[in-house]
Amino acid sequence: MISFFTYQDEIPDGSGYQIFSATHFGCLAAVGVIMAAIAVIFIKVGERGRDRIIKGIPVFLLCMEASKWIVLFSIHKANIGMLPLHLCGLAVYDFLLASFLPSEKARSFFGEVAVILLGPGSVFALLLPDWTFYPVWNFFNIYGYVWHELLLLYPLLLLIDGRVTPRIKHLWYEVVFLGVIVPPIYIFDKKMDCNYMFVNWPEPGTPLSWLASFLGVPGYLFGYALLALAVMAMIYVPFEVYFRIRHLRP
Repeated sequence: MISFFTYQDEIPDGSGYQIFSATHFGCLAAVGVIMAAIAVIFIKVGERGRDRIIKGIPVFLLCMEASKWIVLFSIHKANIGMLPLHLCGLAVYDFLLASFLPSEKARSFFGEVAVILLGPGSVFALLLPDWTFYPVWNFFNIYGYVWHELLLLYPLLLLIDGRVTPRIKHLWYEVVFLGVIVPPIYIFDKKMDCNYMFVNWPEPGTPLSWLASFLGVPGYLFGYALLALAVMAMIYVPFEVYFRIRHLRP
């Protein structure tokens, strides 16, 4: 029998499930139900209750990160590949800043980064999870869904509460955010032979590998930057349309 805490290198082949299988859709349905329930509670509670939920999510995520490392060390599987240096791992720190900074403008800055950059990223992670080699009843499988569910839920709650008003003229928020975090991660990747945020080499079978096929390595990073910029601009479009329609009303 596979232990609940079995790590990926000890999972027997065929123990997991396929992407877009009934199991995957069942996990996504569970995520959707939990998110909807929390959103309903969030809408019904007062201002103080909403503030507690907004602040509670990043704190809970920090506790999750700590629990992951406790499990990894207890099963002797702690390794450099599990550091929170992908965008989904760094999101918790953005959420903390968006929740606890004293300046409203600063909270708005990091909140908009959560809405435009981090939330959409979690959607892709939930639709194309890279942890499906685990059985459903496994700590790391459940962890993956809960973590990314909260990464999507947090920016949705910011929008519901009106704490963030995304405008395409704020695209520079995400550019600055990435400009600050990517260079040190690139240096770390080079020094430690890692590939956090996929800036050291393109993952096979991804758009980045296609870019590398004619731009080379590290030339694909230029195309990567343009692709990220285009995607973020596209995400802004519905928000911008909604903003303009709302302000055209008599």
